[in-house]
Amino acid sequence: MTEPQQVSAYPLPPLQYINQYTDENVKRGRAPAPPTPIEEYTTFGNSFTANDQIIRTLESQNFRRLHPTMYDHKRELKKLNHSILANFLDMLDILIKAPESAKRHEKLEDINLLFIHMHHLINEFRPHQARETLRVMMELQKKKRDEVTEKFQGYLDKVKELIQSCANALPDDFSLDSKVLVKSEILTSEYDEAERVNGAEGCDKLDRMMCDIVEGMG
Repeated sequence: MTEPQQVSAYPLPPLQYINQYTDENVKRGRAPAPPTPIEEYTTFGNSFTANDQIIRTLESQNFRRLHPTMYDHKRELKKLNHSILANFLDMLDILIKAPESAKRHEKLEDINLLFIHMHHLINEFRPHQARETLRVMMELQKKKRDEVTEKFQGYLDKVKELIQSCANALPDDFSLDSKVLVKSEILTSEYDEAERVNGAEGCDKLDRMMCDIVEGMG
């Protein structure tokens, strides 16, 4: 059974395009010019420009405003919700009694306008939602860093305690065995003689001295 291929959320740009932007081409001015910024675009049949507001006003979209300029979002959303339910019941009553009546189209336009207003009020919360999402992400990052710092501090304290315990375990008087207490001049002369006998391939003089001291301690 073949494993599913992983698709990157951010795919690489076309190679035939990025290969033209080498250091040599950029240095000699052979790289293609960047594309011109898009000033106007169409989404779902509606035209937009790059300078448009993120949340456009109802008047700029040719919709009649049903609520005042200064308002409470929570209160207005509740009122719109009740109005939609009331108009929906009226729509059902018209469909039962006079389905061919012109009031059916009027009531449908009213319901459509109410949903547009509700959608607009919800969109006005998007900046607040973005700020709250960013705040939660930063708090999560701070919490993870605090946990890492706390763990590191715990390990550091344990290492300090271990070093301190090792230091306290060391004796105050380093008395050595008489076999180890030899004159350095005698050792130096002996190793000089061994160096001449063994030649340049012999081990280091200090290493040989250390080996003999360790053997004497044993």
